[in-house]
Amino acid sequence: MMQRTNINDLVTFLAVVRAGSFTKAAASLGVSQPALSRTMRLLEEQLGIRLLTRTTRSISATEAGQRLLETVGPLLDQVHAGVTALTDLRDIPAGNLRITTTEHAAETILWPAVQRLTARYPDIGVEIVIDFGLSDIVADRFDAGIRIGEAIEKDMIAVRIGPEMQMAVVGSADYFARYGQPRTPHELVDHRCINLRLQSSGGLYSWEFEKDGRVMNVRVDGKLIFNTPRLIIQAALSGDGLACIPEDQLRDYIADGRLKRVLQSWCPAFPGYHLYYPSRKHVSSAFRLLLEELRIPERLFRHWFSH
Repeated sequence: MMQRTNINDLVTFLAVVRAGSFTKAAASLGVSQPALSRTMRLLEEQLGIRLLTRTTRSISATEAGQRLLETVGPLLDQVHAGVTALTDLRDIPAGNLRITTTEHAAETILWPAVQRLTARYPDIGVEIVIDFGLSDIVADRFDAGIRIGEAIEKDMIAVRIGPEMQMAVVGSADYFARYGQPRTPHELVDHRCINLRLQSSGGLYSWEFEKDGRVMNVRVDGKLIFNTPRLIIQAALSGDGLACIPEDQLRDYIADGRLKRVLQSWCPAFPGYHLYYPSRKHVSSAFRLLLEELRIPERLFRHWFSH
């Protein structure tokens, strides 16, 4: 008779396959990578079949592993959802939430909401993971993510939690004194521009412009490349080049004259931050409460970043 499989071993298997990495799976489960590898090796030995294909860069399921994933995965997800749903029966809401977000959205929108939520409901725990890429919230076991509206996959439920945004091209007075001001996006080729490396694709952000129905993407050139807006702003303040950053991150610098905005008529508004989560996911009471904290009346959107 085959030995009964430990359900924790199956949970570990699902985490590895969905993460595609022992390192990521170990982090999500809160165990060491050697312990996780040992669990998977023993599971394969117990079942007498190989479940994973291991390469130097990634982990994927074999045919047998894929069959196990399709059979057991939905069942364990239902068990997890059922256990989570029990917290709704408590008099005091409880539970843990994992949210992936960008740094700016976390600081301006998510963290203030979490502070209000946890102050009222101390049994609710929240983990905020800063990630500039587009995380697979299902595979990485997040309850939800926060991204700009136009970047969210169509199969997700998306809830608007912030106002429309607008990019701003800025430079310091010292920079403009030396190199002049661009009057159209075409003239950016003659300027030193500070590039942003996109963590989702690894490529450089192409500056996007639109005016009178005419759309233009400009691949700017410059000696400086960063993968975080904060360093781009610092470089612009130092006069090292032009920056293209969401306007609300630059408002204070523009107001006190440290940075000057150009090409404003070429920068249209676009959908701001949205909270997104899988349509098939059970929504816990803790998650519903966080959603209510983030859901802001339409009349307040125009005042969102004014203070």
